[in-house]
Amino acid sequence: MYSKTILSTRQQQAGVGALIACAFFATACGTDTKDLPSRADGITDVVASTQIVADIARNVAGNRARVTALMPRGADPHTYEPSLRDVRNVANADVIFTNGLLLEQQSVLRAIDNAAVKPAKVVALGEQSTKHGAHLLQLVEDVTLDSVWLGMRVEGTGTQLGANSHSEINIHVTGVHGADGAEAPGDAAAYLTTAFGTPEVYFNSRDGFHPERGYEGDTITLPAAAHTHVSWAFSKPGVYVIDIEAELVTERGARPIPVGASSITMAVGVSAKSAPSGASATVLEQGHQDVSINLNNKKIEIQGDAADGKDIATVYDAASTVIEVPNNTLQKIPAGPQFRFLGTPGDEVYVLPQAVLGKHVHGEVDPHLWHDVDNVIAFVKTIRDELIAADPQGAREYTTNADAYIGELGRLHQEVTDTIASIPEERRHLVTTHDGYSYLAHAYGIDVAGFVTPNPGVEPSARDLIALTNTLKNLHVPAVFLEPQLAVASTDLLETAKRLNIRVCPIRGDSFDEDVTTYIDLMRANATSLQQCLGVRRDTS
Repeated sequence: MYSKTILSTRQQQAGVGALIACAFFATACGTDTKDLPSRADGITDVVASTQIVADIARNVAGNRARVTALMPRGADPHTYEPSLRDVRNVANADVIFTNGLLLEQQSVLRAIDNAAVKPAKVVALGEQSTKHGAHLLQLVEDVTLDSVWLGMRVEGTGTQLGANSHSEINIHVTGVHGADGAEAPGDAAAYLTTAFGTPEVYFNSRDGFHPERGYEGDTITLPAAAHTHVSWAFSKPGVYVIDIEAELVTERGARPIPVGASSITMAVGVSAKSAPSGASATVLEQGHQDVSINLNNKKIEIQGDAADGKDIATVYDAASTVIEVPNNTLQKIPAGPQFRFLGTPGDEVYVLPQAVLGKHVHGEVDPHLWHDVDNVIAFVKTIRDELIAADPQGAREYTTNADAYIGELGRLHQEVTDTIASIPEERRHLVTTHDGYSYLAHAYGIDVAGFVTPNPGVEPSARDLIALTNTLKNLHVPAVFLEPQLAVASTDLLETAKRLNIRVCPIRGDSFDEDVTTYIDLMRANATSLQQCLGVRRDTS
């Protein structure tokens, strides 16, 4: 039961309208909707993007405000798409909390921004909680490849161009040719292998380019300040020059703003010196690089590791840089219709792999802040402040609730610290399915030994399994950890663990399940699972 009884003028007016509506549509006012956001009952409504954010907000709101989560239990925030009910709930909210830092899908953020009705405020906790001491960690990508890992990124927010949180940057591939304007030596394509191993094609020169259709089928769309992984494929050796144009679309229907045009040169199975200006060009042979759309200067650049591997913030002129695609990237096209866009199954193609399988558009900062309890304490303070701003008459109640919850979280932090500290240090090696546990590792002294597959729901490749086996053997890792909803899909991991007599234990990442229904439950369950599976030597006799 919600305790708020003093209604604002807006809420009083809404209440009168609701009484009239109920007189004609009684079923719409039944008990099945009483816990959903409404402008008819005078209750302060809070909408949260994820179950975790909603649970934290409920502990601050108490009985004074009603909290609704957009995503259901078990939903993956990286892939969840909003429903019509979600849009309705946002439209009836007084304040909306998201995790932020590009954890949620762009479609979710766009739906929230479009549906929110002023003066309702949208608050991204990841960004806003730093003022209360939230600690942010940079995303760390795998740069151990023996060839270039070439992704796509948007540098800058574009606010000076009118961009906002749901603006989009369209990156068009307008053509592919050879050195000095000659015909391309073969076909070129870029694609992303999604969470279930299905390729999402970004561009493919086999079917031509169509400016009259806005380069449909040859366009990558990203939000501002985002990054995505890409695989690049080439059917024959030689020099490929890929022409790229980029445009910013600030709002749906708005006129696109050009933000850069350039060419990316790839030396595939040949010397980089055979490329245009090859003798004077910068040649990139390894490490993490990105084709970067720089909104700050409206240029397309190459950004990433320095050629000497000593600097991770180097920018190269795209037109005078050559990406080397070595002969050891040659591989056969997999069987199955999903890869027919590359050619005939069994034919060989050169592939710069995306390294991280699974669709995972993200920013520069790891968004999984809640795995460090101190960060959630900062979330609580931000939520408290925003609820007081939305409902000043509830200030005392929100403050009291926040203080009590912060006390619980302080005790939880100590409990997690003590539980993980009881694990012998030489056994504190974490191998998981998802690159979402760096905050847990950083806060509580765990070594992230590796990821089975860095995104949820992806079967490991042969290379992944070899690396996994070596890691588990060399570090004598007693257990690997799977999110419960991925256990059925990860058959290769289960077989590897069984072969090495290694336990497979649960760990919770982005969502709740039937056994874990609160944030405190999640942290306690993870600490207990780590302690039970890493802290006690298993009897193998």
